[in-house]
Amino acid sequence: MILHNFLKQNLPFDVNLLPDNCYLVGGAVRDILLKRSRSYLDLDFVLPHKPIETAKIIAREYQAGFVVLDPVRYIARVVFPHATIDFAGQEGDSIYQDLARRDYTINAIAFHCREGVIIDPFQGEIDIKKGILKMISRDNLADDPLRLMRGYRQASQLDFTIESFTRATIKDLKELLKNVAMERVNQELAYLFETKKGSYWLKEAFKDGLLDLCFPSADEKMVNLLANIDESAQFLSSKYRSNFPDNYSWYKEAKLACLTNQNPSIAETELINLKYSRQEIKSVLTILQFTNNLTEIDFQKNKRKQYFFFQSVGDYFPNLAVFALAHNVSKDLILQLMELYQNPEDAIAHPQPLLSGKDIMKYLNIAPSPLIGKILTEIQIAYIEGKINDKKTAIDFIKNNFTT
Repeated sequence: MILHNFLKQNLPFDVNLLPDNCYLVGGAVRDILLKRSRSYLDLDFVLPHKPIETAKIIAREYQAGFVVLDPVRYIARVVFPHATIDFAGQEGDSIYQDLARRDYTINAIAFHCREGVIIDPFQGEIDIKKGILKMISRDNLADDPLRLMRGYRQASQLDFTIESFTRATIKDLKELLKNVAMERVNQELAYLFETKKGSYWLKEAFKDGLLDLCFPSADEKMVNLLANIDESAQFLSSKYRSNFPDNYSWYKEAKLACLTNQNPSIAETELINLKYSRQEIKSVLTILQFTNNLTEIDFQKNKRKQYFFFQSVGDYFPNLAVFALAHNVSKDLILQLMELYQNPEDAIAHPQPLLSGKDIMKYLNIAPSPLIGKILTEIQIAYIEGKINDKKTAIDFIKNNFTT
């Protein structure tokens, strides 16, 4: 039995510490049946009696972390170095009633840890083999409307399809998403941004009206650009393989920039409402504000413009590059700029000052003022344009250009 062997080989504690009526439930059962491996173990157990006490005993025995997550619903967590194990009280008088309250059939399968028996009242195993996501009931989705968005997320992660009647029900219940805290919705969106099929299912969610609450400015053209974003990111990742992680999360802000209003001030409000971090918002706004710079006629040869561009964009450039490529900015230009960005010694993308502010005050015999910053900038631009090449010529430059 695959589930029995999995627990025997991977459980970070002695299985005999589990009570007689203990069930492994939820996504872990589904993933084990799908033979999906995880580097970090995340298991959920349901017990009819004393789940918190059981968790406490195991945590004490193995000196693991322990926290009560919900004293009302009797949920506790034990944290190991490479595993998180949750113990929850059974909802209802039987495991069947507990499973009947869940969202989709593939998540409503339990494994009796002692008897080695699968409990599958809604034929979730069949749906797993078919690769479909099917709701247990309309009421279950309505009870927690986040389950509506979760359907698209799980279809994306598992490469499943959503059964037609289930999808029609999700679409019918979409207005209920307004009752869900944005932090929870944002978490589901994060998964969609980070999976291979995420862009496809974001597009499908848009078709079904589920993105209206999150991205009120998004239209079909903007959503269709998500596929271009993926293609652009894959191109840059293959070109600079050692510099980009092998996943879909590093260019999330490029996708966000496609879905938000293209006016930076409005986009900022939208992203704040979605509870994105300050860094994520800054990244999106930088993309929206500075991508158009790349379309200026002389930008490719104008080192001064390139210098100010990198000063403004900084380490947000990779995301901007992905966004720009998806919007048909010259590939040659993007590759040229990427070469500058990848070189830590490049004077345009990563300038190192030839002189300090103190040097300028000394040589010009002036007091601190905004003029010093202007002079430092002009020195750097003169350097990248080849007009000066070292500290001595930099000193000559300021004496010739900033003294009366």
